Amino acid sequence: MDTLQALDIATFLDTQRHKDTVRFITCGSVDDGKSTLIGRLLFESKAIFDDQLASLEADSRQYGTQGERVDLALLVDGLQAEREQGITIDVAYRFFATDRRRYIVADTPGHEQYTRNMATGASTADLAVILIDARKGVLTQTRRHSRIAAMMGIRYVVLAINKMDLVGFSEATFNEIVADYRQFAAGFDFHDLQAIPLSGLEGDNVLQASPLTPWYSGPSLMQYLDTVEIRDPRERGALRLPVQWVNRPNLDFRGFCGRLAGGSVRPGDAVRVLPSGVQTRVKAVYAGFEEVAQASTGDAITLTLTDEVDASRGDVLVAADLPPEVADQFEARLLWMSEHAMAPGRQYLLKLATKEVTATVTEIKYRVDVNTGAHLAAKTLALNGIATVSLSTSAPLVFEPYQVNRSLGSFILIDKLTFETVGAGMIEFALRRASNIHWQALELNKATRAAQKHQAPKCIWFTGLSGSGKSTIANLLEKRMHAEGKHTYLLDGDNVRHGLNRDLGFTEADRVENIRRVAEVAKLMVDAGLVVLVSFISPFRSERRMARELFAECEFVEVFVDTPIEECEKRDVKGLYAKARKGDLKNFTGIDSPYEAPDAPEIRVLTTQHTAEVCAEQILKSLG
Repeated sequence: MDTLQALDIATFLDTQRHKDTVRFITCGSVDDGKSTLIGRLLFESKAIFDDQLASLEADSRQYGTQGERVDLALLVDGLQAEREQGITIDVAYRFFATDRRRYIVADTPGHEQYTRNMATGASTADLAVILIDARKGVLTQTRRHSRIAAMMGIRYVVLAINKMDLVGFSEATFNEIVADYRQFAAGFDFHDLQAIPLSGLEGDNVLQASPLTPWYSGPSLMQYLDTVEIRDPRERGALRLPVQWVNRPNLDFRGFCGRLAGGSVRPGDAVRVLPSGVQTRVKAVYAGFEEVAQASTGDAITLTLTDEVDASRGDVLVAADLPPEVADQFEARLLWMSEHAMAPGRQYLLKLATKEVTATVTEIKYRVDVNTGAHLAAKTLALNGIATVSLSTSAPLVFEPYQVNRSLGSFILIDKLTFETVGAGMIEFALRRASNIHWQALELNKATRAAQKHQAPKCIWFTGLSGSGKSTIANLLEKRMHAEGKHTYLLDGDNVRHGLNRDLGFTEADRVENIRRVAEVAKLMVDAGLVVLVSFISPFRSERRMARELFAECEFVEVFVDTPIEECEKRDVKGLYAKARKGDLKNFTGIDSPYEAPDAPEIRVLTTQHTAEVCAEQILKSLG
């Protein structure tokens, strides 16, 4: 490489480095032309290399939908299934640049089945290009994507009325669609909404104004993207640095690494470590291996501090005089992304910035109708459902409302068993009453109460199908323990539903709440020094895990009463299985509601091989 070439490359890279970067998504209903529009932008901005163009021409002959023409949609529809079906499934990210800006564009799927992928793309976008097929107008998925974009904090929107060539570039059609959409979006907090008539396939109003729309005097899509001023509120905020990693290469260096989620930082700045509240000052700021004078929002940095403070992954370094809130209960907006419905009371993992805690949706305040925005009552939340919920976490979180800071105001929910991401949420505000509730110090504790009874308190949790023999065995075991002078209490599923849980039915959500309440009661009884026996079907592993986590190590003993469903049906004197088989009894465990057998119970008894008395004796011996 000669000197001139090297200088040209260096100049080019320096020019690119100092350009603004805008992240935007294309979204809307299926077949509105999102992939084709992005392909047109890439093609017209000369972001396609010669070998890519040659490959595109070959792919167009095999997979294209435009006859002899090059199918620009194939530039972003890269999956085999996408090309075979002619749809977008996953989010495809592409980069291109103009003389003024750099762009990262996310092509998101329009199918309702892949709405979760659209939400993923929207979570990091500054702007949304919402496409509408001029022949079809505003559709349900258009509304859903618009509502999710608003929910994700996108405030700059291009309403791209696409395929205008198929309606003769009709001004009346354009105006009618724009009026319909503006009426729908009136309640959204969009700072700027620009409607543009265009044809992604033909290129009209994509880069330059089209002579076929003389009645339209606004900017082309590329002109708008190049000139719109997007302000990130985090840049004007105070310092926020979620600690991702503590870098300790030797005894002389201890740095706190992370991506700056708000504000800026310089050496000498006073900072506070949350949630502990310890205060110190910044000694040095590093970007990579170089010490710098200042870092700004979005920079990946390492800070060293003047004092040896206790901080680790999940903590947040903040401006000492402007700290964010710390709380463990919130009101949040939630988008459900799992095919398995969300049930209040079930525990999930919650990840916010670099912090991971256990969380529970304690209440669904209302579900949002995607078309009208109406607030509807709901006990569960299905796939693609949007709701406002109350949320409780196992440990305090450092947060800011989502509209103030997207990094510290957004979270995901993860299934504890499968590690599937099941929900995405945005914190609205803390529930203040949570911070007003504290544990009352008591003179007596569990150890003193247990010592008085001369026993080790435990929770013996019986689980199994209806008719497996749980209650019979638990009753026999309690009699044996009582005869030995033990202080016990038996919580039976049927008995508890006559009082404490009489308001609950047998839906999945009610079953979750049923177990949550009983587990909390059992915990109080163990704290009183008792041996509590719990006999509940408790069909879901996640709720049995939740119950286990309430107790200290060795205090929770899971007993699996392992009886095949065929044997349970033979023993069914009430005829419940027969009714369930006929469809007269809904949500019956083992028939139309699942039973998830324990993976590793402490004790497993086989009632088809041993009598109830022998099983009770086996458990007693195992307990020691």
